[in-house]
Amino acid sequence: MYLAWKEIRYSKLRYGLIIGIMTLVAYVVFMLSGLAAGLSAGHSQAIVDWQASQFVLSEDSNKIASASQLKVKDIARVDAHEKAGIGFYSSSITKKGSSDKTNVSIFGTEKNSFILPKLVSGRLYSKSNEIVVSENLTGYKIGDKVEIGDDQSFTIVGISPKTTYSMTAVIYLNLDAFAKLKYGENAPSDEADRPINIIALKKAAHKISTSSTDTKLEELSSKTLIENLPGYTPEKLTLNAMIYFLFVVVTAIVGIFMYVMTLQKISIFGVLKAQGISSGTLMRSILGQALIVSAAGSIIAMLLSGLTSLVLPAAMPFSVQWPLWTVYAVVVVLVSMLGGVFSLHTITKVDPVTAIGGE
Repeated sequence: MYLAWKEIRYSKLRYGLIIGIMTLVAYVVFMLSGLAAGLSAGHSQAIVDWQASQFVLSEDSNKIASASQLKVKDIARVDAHEKAGIGFYSSSITKKGSSDKTNVSIFGTEKNSFILPKLVSGRLYSKSNEIVVSENLTGYKIGDKVEIGDDQSFTIVGISPKTTYSMTAVIYLNLDAFAKLKYGENAPSDEADRPINIIALKKAAHKISTSSTDTKLEELSSKTLIENLPGYTPEKLTLNAMIYFLFVVVTAIVGIFMYVMTLQKISIFGVLKAQGISSGTLMRSILGQALIVSAAGSIIAMLLSGLTSLVLPAAMPFSVQWPLWTVYAVVVVLVSMLGGVFSLHTITKVDPVTAIGGE
């Protein structure tokens, strides 16, 4: 490490350029990682907030929550300690007298449902024309009269913490309002026949009753439900693939730079070997240089990514993940040292006499 640091201090410009390149590549890795985490949270944060471990869907829904079609009476078929029926609906909201519309995700559930979040302000709904909106639904406050869907009027009575589902702010209302909002005049009059999409459970169901006439039910874990949300897995796989490809790029960059510099220093290595310095010491010097430049580049990139997150627009789905970034920084260092390994064989073949111009 001593030789590695001495050479870096001597050739500041050369190694500064390598550190700069490492910083840029690592910066892209961290930014993509933050974007991937932000997109994942944007699609599923509301479900995560429910803190439910299991969900029950109709078997023919192909594990997609919004495609599942159940009724309130199906809740009784699930034997579980804590359970809650939830209806999904996507629509737009606008203030009365305004033409500006905002896309929202609407969840219908009863007032005593365990999935309801603790409110930032206001109270939970007690009537069919009352709703609770998430804090990130900007421009709306308690007491506002709003219209959702086919000009149905509601009053905001509570504000819940910031959360999103399918990249949109969230609204909660009761199942009666949900049925009227989704089906209008065709909404079932019988409470047991009101539509829901899924049943959330705190723990796995003890038993799910079935019969030949009932809708077949399927129980999924929270992780499986989230992974099957439309767009969630493809986006995550795409961004992760880009990150993994950048690790290959880092290996190639460090490998090429170290190999070129090793070839340029053949005569120096020859002199050092003639003075009794072993090949192992020189090899450790190469790996030490790879370690220093990659660690320096990763640290600078992490700091830059953190600072960048402070100036990104609120609409951009970005999440700072320090633990994950630390893991990626370690991976960058390891693949950089792997790139440095490609130069080690050249050092073992250096002959002191030939390298210094002898016969």
